[in-house]
Amino acid sequence: MRDSPVNAAPSLETERLILRPYRKDDFAAISAIWADPVIQLYTTGRDLTQEETWARTLRNAGLWPLLGFGYWAVEEKSSGDLVGEVGFADFKREMQPSIEGVPEAGWILASRFHGKGYATEAVRAALSWRDEYIVGSQTMCVIQEGNAASIRVAEKCGFREQQRTQYKDHEIMIFLRQT
Repeated sequence: MRDSPVNAAPSLETERLILRPYRKDDFAAISAIWADPVIQLYTTGRDLTQEETWARTLRNAGLWPLLGFGYWAVEEKSSGDLVGEVGFADFKREMQPSIEGVPEAGWILASRFHGKGYATEAVRAALSWRDEYIVGSQTMCVIQEGNAASIRVAEKCGFREQQRTQYKDHEIMIFLRQT
């Protein structure tokens, strides 16, 4: 993986969504997403404190100048509401097998937007950008076992399961997408 020429999140548009840089006023909506028990089921397993949510938001937004890629805030065009977050990272996860150095795709959407195809639409837009700007042919994603909705999104976007392992006491599935 080599740095892309991008050091700030560009805006991307799909038919129904805008993937854009984070704004300070996104914090309330992001906090609501991470406080949702539906979201917690396959992510944190608990409520995040305001401090933890803020640190996560800063981390996601701050990936861009260091890696040349990162996360976007995802906004619904018709309402202007924050739908969720999507993007790429290298979180340097302490797990085996290591996926360090390979862009890791991730997505999270507020549960009220589930079932509309927004996750697939946003991930496809992000992957299209990735294919143009990030050197290398591999992208990974990590999904907690049992998260059928995210598994469907991954498969629709060209990811294929490679391995099952454990990460932080959870059974996870590692998916790979080759370009």
